[in-house]
Amino acid sequence: MKIAVAGTGYVGLVTGVCLASKGHDVTCVDVDEHKVKIMREGISPIYEPGLSELMKENMERLTFTTDYKNAYKDAEVIFIGVGTPEKSDGSANLSFVNQVAKQIAQSVERDCVVVVKSTVPIGTNDKVEQYIRDKQIHDVMIHVASNPEFLAQGTAVKDTLHASRIIIGSEEPEAIRTLQKVYKNFSAPKLVVNRKSAEMIKYASNDFLALKISYINEIANLCETVGADIEEVTAGMGFDRRIGDSFLKAGIGYGGSCFPKDTKALSWLASFNDNEIRTVKAAIEVNDNQKFKLLKKARKYYDDFLDLNVAVLGCTFKPGTDDLREAPSLVNVPFLLEEGANVKLWDPVGMENFKRQVPSLKVKYCETIEETLENSDICFIFTEWEDVRNFNVEKYSSLMKNPIVLDGRNCYSLKQFEGTDIIYDSIGRPVMNVNK
Repeated sequence: MKIAVAGTGYVGLVTGVCLASKGHDVTCVDVDEHKVKIMREGISPIYEPGLSELMKENMERLTFTTDYKNAYKDAEVIFIGVGTPEKSDGSANLSFVNQVAKQIAQSVERDCVVVVKSTVPIGTNDKVEQYIRDKQIHDVMIHVASNPEFLAQGTAVKDTLHASRIIIGSEEPEAIRTLQKVYKNFSAPKLVVNRKSAEMIKYASNDFLALKISYINEIANLCETVGADIEEVTAGMGFDRRIGDSFLKAGIGYGGSCFPKDTKALSWLASFNDNEIRTVKAAIEVNDNQKFKLLKKARKYYDDFLDLNVAVLGCTFKPGTDDLREAPSLVNVPFLLEEGANVKLWDPVGMENFKRQVPSLKVKYCETIEETLENSDICFIFTEWEDVRNFNVEKYSSLMKNPIVLDGRNCYSLKQFEGTDIIYDSIGRPVMNVNK
């Protein structure tokens, strides 16, 4: 099929490339000419494992352009995959979606299906369809369907090609048939629902996962107080099929482009409609507080951070991505700097983005973990990169001036620190060697 995709961020670009890999002819549209030029060379403008390779394998079926009129005018299907960032009140900003809807209305010259893949508040598809039909120039039939994405950064290609489910939100037989044709070569279960249900499935799914994370972090905090071990607790919980073992890893909170804004957007939508989802509001509050967990722990070892040599391992919100949106490092490092600490930071892919987010000359960026740790008084682990997980923990003792390791992602087993002089303080587990 002839498909156009509006937007080349995580959702749009991954969708376009994966659809091309299934045999469709795909045109990806973006307003950024520099990004388009890079993509025409088969290079992904975002860090996502496997994406550039898949792009290069399917370039004969991929076109990248800023010319939305030519891209949309004769497309059979147009996916909207632009961002819906958070507004100051917590609601979703739909300006990019509305802009694309306007362009589609002015450009489409044949019957087609417009597919909203962006995460949007319930009822947005209805508004997009009405807007397009009110503003369309040519006498053609344009259906609008909801098709939410469920990809995770770092595994986005796999999550798209081997999706857990494909949700088709529409009451129009023609739109349903078209999307079933689009996804004919995808083996995932396909569920057809009405548009508002499809929109709600996305929010309800993301917010439920955020709830699990915040819940287990609260349990972990209580484990520290009463002397239980959160990893033993979650192991016991995970055997229950009703609970499962996913999203039960304690840490310093969730970040990224989805959970923070989607929890706030659903909470705002509920309040706007005179409802209240108290569990979601609680998850937001817990997550905001959890980001400062390591700073609170650090106060046990130092009264202040003035002239303290601090090593920071990892700055992205999760491994496998260079995305820093809502990352704990973005609130912790500036605080340390304000307190007068000397910060050295290492991350395999996120340092350039961090420099733009935190433009401080006081941060020294390091090429290796060893360089970061050298002569440091304390170490903060914010991201569970494999390089960190596989690091020889004995080096913390030999490299650091004062080997205190605060692990916000529980990268190591407690046994690894037995017989060492390293104070190892993680989330929801006993502190190792604190009395030595």
